Parts: sequence; structure tokens; C-alpha cells
Amino acid sequence: MTDFHDHRMGGHARPNDAPPFTTLVHLTWEEGRIEHRIRFGKPIYQRTIDRHSRVVGFAPNSVFAFVRWASNDYGTVVSRIDILRAIGRGEPFQTLPFVRPGGDLLLKLHGWPKVERVLQLIDAIEALRIHPADAAPAYWRHVHNRLTAGVEPRLYTREQHDAWRVRRSILP
Repeated sequence: MTDFHDHRMGGHARPNDAPPFTTLVHLTWEEGRIEHRIRFGKPIYQRTIDRHSRVVGFAPNSVFAFVRWASNDYGTVVSRIDILRAIGRGEPFQTLPFVRPGGDLLLKLHGWPKVERVLQLIDAIEALRIHPADAAPAYWRHVHNRLTAGVEPRLYTREQHDAWRVRRSILP
């Protein structure tokens, strides 16, 4: 890890040993104060920086959930969840703090009630014995749109998942 400051990685430069075209996420944990964590995803790279932070990396086209929470002496000040698809070389992307270079943003919600609902929906997908990273990206956009509008999203179903798997197998 180099020593110069890079605000896009939360103050850390891109590690030299990270695979090319990997989407990197800087994670931090300080008990009771700040928590940046991956709720789901299949990282292909990991590097510990110190006892409070590490960097994980995701291969192009993989999907992951990044949860950020922070509090101060008066209570919670940040509660958000972002679900992203890691981008490949030359793809357009949205920037996001602590994510380098950025990603295809499928869901972006803040505020504990919405974050909590997304976490419950992730649990429901896992109850179907489906890894949430393998769920149809359109489902995460659906959840984003519905919760942003204040409407309850539909639950992800095994049938929806099977249709996504078939569609993915025949489309480039």
C-alpha cells in the first residue's frame, strides 16, 4: 500500500497487488462510531490495512452490497446501503465514496427504515438459498424505486430467479 492520500479510497491509494479492473471498496470499523461493511458479495481480493480498516475487491460484473453507518455522541448520523455491480474496463459508472473507481449503482438508499427494509429483503433472498449477489440486478433497481417512492417492494421469488438465470445464459 502506498503512502499518499487518495480521497476516493477513504485516504488510501490503490494497492499495487490488486488484480487489474477490480472494483475496490475501503471498509472501516470502529466500534460504536463507524462501520463500513460488505453485506453480501463475492470478493476476489482482500488486504488488511490496520486493525480498523481493509480493502476488498470485486471482479467485473459481480454484485455487492456496501453498508455505511456512523454515529456521534448524539446518535446515528449516517445509515445507508448501496448495491452495485462492479464495472469492467471502459464501462460507464457512478462514483461513490470509498469505492474505486465506482460502479453501476443498482440501489442507493439512506435512512434506517429503508436500510433496515433492504436488509430484511436480503435475508429473504438468502432464505430461498439464493446468494443475493446472484439475484437479478433488475430486482435491486425495483427495490430502490419502490422504497424511494414509499411503496413496499415485491419479494424476490425462486421463479423470478430461475427466469433470470435462463435469460443470463442465453444473452451475451
